[in-house]
Amino acid sequence: MAIQIDGERLTLEDFDRVARLRQRVELSAAAEKRVRACRRVLEDFIHSDKPHYGINTGFGALAQRRIEKKDLKRLQKNLIQSHTAGVGPRLSDGITRGIMLLRANVLAKGYSGVRLEVVQLLLDLLNKGILPIIPSKGSVGASGDLAPLSHLAMALIGEGEVVFAGREQTAAAALKKAGLKPLELLEKEGLALINGTQVMTAIGIFNLLEAECLAKTADIAGAMTFEAQLGSPSPFYDEIQEVRRHPGQLESARNILRLVKDSPLWMSHQGRKKVQDAYSVRCIPQVHGAVRDTLKHVRRVLEIETNSATENPLVFPEKKLILSGGNFHGEPVAFAMDFLAIAMTELGNISERRIDRLINPASNMGLPNFLVADNGLNSGFMIVHVTASALASENKSLAHPASVDNIPTSANQEDHVSMGTIGARQAREIIGNLRYILAIELMAAAQALDFYELKSSPPLESVKALIRRHVPFLNEDTRMDVHIRSIAELIESGQLVAAAEKPGLQLL
Repeated sequence: MAIQIDGERLTLEDFDRVARLRQRVELSAAAEKRVRACRRVLEDFIHSDKPHYGINTGFGALAQRRIEKKDLKRLQKNLIQSHTAGVGPRLSDGITRGIMLLRANVLAKGYSGVRLEVVQLLLDLLNKGILPIIPSKGSVGASGDLAPLSHLAMALIGEGEVVFAGREQTAAAALKKAGLKPLELLEKEGLALINGTQVMTAIGIFNLLEAECLAKTADIAGAMTFEAQLGSPSPFYDEIQEVRRHPGQLESARNILRLVKDSPLWMSHQGRKKVQDAYSVRCIPQVHGAVRDTLKHVRRVLEIETNSATENPLVFPEKKLILSGGNFHGEPVAFAMDFLAIAMTELGNISERRIDRLINPASNMGLPNFLVADNGLNSGFMIVHVTASALASENKSLAHPASVDNIPTSANQEDHVSMGTIGARQAREIIGNLRYILAIELMAAAQALDFYELKSSPPLESVKALIRRHVPFLNEDTRMDVHIRSIAELIESGQLVAAAEKPGLQLL
């Protein structure tokens, strides 16, 4: 069943179904009506003698230049061609599909002034799997994601390169094979296709959905380390969380207690004189919880941005107004991505500290040094911890906020920019590193738990069984990179969280 878009109600879960799972998309009847009505009003402005930005004027610092009526179509094509200036590796197919969906959803709101044919061709490309090749670098995140979105727009006019039927080819060839005709852009349509925050937002949604999975994964990894450390449960009781009242803290604490409930190993050491654990175990609710609250804020920002009109100028058909403004500025998303990057970095930092506690003979509760029995001859988990440390340190560099930077562009007309797309890409890199850090903690915790005679809880035993289907208990040294990647893939696919929830547990 196709997902209908109308510019108002697209959810992040709908986005995921289209971008990642390739569900079909249609324009709602109400949206079609609004798009047509907006175009009719725009055409009245086109025939007037008043200057209107991007319709009968130049762009950016050239906005004071009036364009003759005979050149208005040429203006839009020139805009697309000159702004197609992205560089670097191309964005993934999933992110590209997400960008196309978000751009179509913005046009569906009916404030852009484009013809219905523009929106429909964009959806046809998406539904037929014709994906423009969009370089990842070249946007400063104000006036929107101009360069990358221009690579998208090029495909609609039959120029540039795309991926279709599994191979790269020209847009013209792909359109012909799919039975589609390229557009000749009319007034404002080129500007409407490239003026917006859809690249940073699409990357941001992918980041958020993966981060939400990693937040649950971090609770699972933390619970396994807690078990292997014979931890004290008191830091996770509701009484402690309720007197601080941060929602994420309560959620994380309850997850830990649910994950270790009915554990014979946990029950075996209750009543022993262990007053407190180290911060990396004891403060899981406070740190993981702060991450969760951050993700809720990021989700709210992205939900709003997904259904926002983010271009300039905007046409208001009912009031017969055309207004210039700054909705293209990416600052809300830029801040959200920087905050997300910081939160994900901290999740990796505390995980790295827990890995050290598992392998370090000074703190690993009598487990073998570096979690291997015949240590000395074998190095065990010594160097996977070094890898986790390297990734955690790299994340600290990547977490420097992109949004605090500013380089004025367009002859100082665009004198403050968000750098939001850079922030989104940095956060994405951090998330990839974090996935490996958590994979290392899970592998180390599973190894540690196997040294105990008693079993852990049903959820954690289910997780350990999944890990053991891919990574054996390590009696002696072996290649570790293959094992790290295997567990990282289990995390990314959602199988690891599903294994924890399999015994009937629903993680918060």
